[in-house]
Amino acid sequence: MTHPAHTPASLPATRSKTTLPAAGTAGRSRRARVEPMAVRPLRDGRYAVETEGGTYVVDLDANACTCPDHQLRRARCKHLRRVALEVTARLVPPPGKRTAVCAVCGGRTFVPTTVEGPALCSRHAVRPGEVVADRETGDRLLVVAEAGARADRVATDEGRLVADYPSNADYGAHEPVVRAVYVDSLRRDGEVRTYAFPASRLRRLRDATPADAADVGPSSTDAGPSATTA
Repeated sequence: MTHPAHTPASLPATRSKTTLPAAGTAGRSRRARVEPMAVRPLRDGRYAVETEGGTYVVDLDANACTCPDHQLRRARCKHLRRVALEVTARLVPPPGKRTAVCAVCGGRTFVPTTVEGPALCSRHAVRPGEVVADRETGDRLLVVAEAGARADRVATDEGRLVADYPSNADYGAHEPVVRAVYVDSLRRDGEVRTYAFPASRLRRLRDATPADAADVGPSSTDAGPSATTA
């Protein structure tokens, strides 16, 4: 099993000017598509739009742009339209998100700007309450906490890093840790232990639900610190 190296920073911010198909548009809508522009997300949620005539700053949330067309005429200028087009086409992240690299597949994804550490794309991310399967054993588990820090930085109660367990050797040490409980343990009386896994070790069961798995109720789980890894 091969896993790409995790790249914690966003993808390169520098972009060359590009155009979009005219798509039968006219006026500002057409200029937003056919004129060469480069859209670059800024850290504050706005966008710098570089054109042949200069660089302007667009605020999608405020529907504002620093260009003369918007400032003087209050028009929805070509820069505002271009940013909206690129966000819709997923060429740039929407406001409040940044571009990141999925720690499992290396694909591009968008995550909230407040999220630190390794990221996961929608294909590999799992959410609390989701039923998954352990690729090593086939056992079903219930996710109790979203992905967190890297497997080579999270220690279990045994004092070992998640990445150091032999059963995790085939999974990336750079991957974020997902915490889950075994479904079978929820059917028994006694302490329910939370286990930590590298993200790609858990296989999503898209059609399963906690109720289908074991009539699981939210009070059955222990979402505390990881006890160990499987």
